Amino acid sequence: QVQLVESGGGLVQAGGSLRLSCAASGRTFSSYAMGWFRQAPGKEREFVAAINWSGGITYYADSVKGRFTISRDNAKNTVYLQMSSLKPEDTAVYYCAADRNPPLGRVATVHLAYDYWGQGTQVTVSS
Repeated sequence: QVQLVESGGGLVQAGGSLRLSCAASGRTFSSYAMGWFRQAPGKEREFVAAINWSGGITYYADSVKGRFTISRDNAKNTVYLQMSSLKPEDTAVYYCAADRNPPLGRVATVHLAYDYWGQGTQVTVSS
């Protein structure tokens, strides 16, 4: 069992930056792929970014590519999402998730592939 706790959300002006953190419990964190998803009001949860167990493989949604960076520190059991050049359309609740059995050589981008979820952190970008 893995427990995930997100932090770092808040209110920021368009063009600003935020760094989200996701702290994981459990000794198996370093074997999991990790992902970030987001859900805006009235919309479905959507993939944002994912990273494999070592950090050597990352993948981003087209909407955030070049603006967001996912990283992880296995010694601290933490995954990060650095968000820059934020836009009002980035406003959403952001969730981190852990994938116990990631596909070989890549990371999953569908939420059904992920086994554990955090409670979410709100990010609001004002125009």
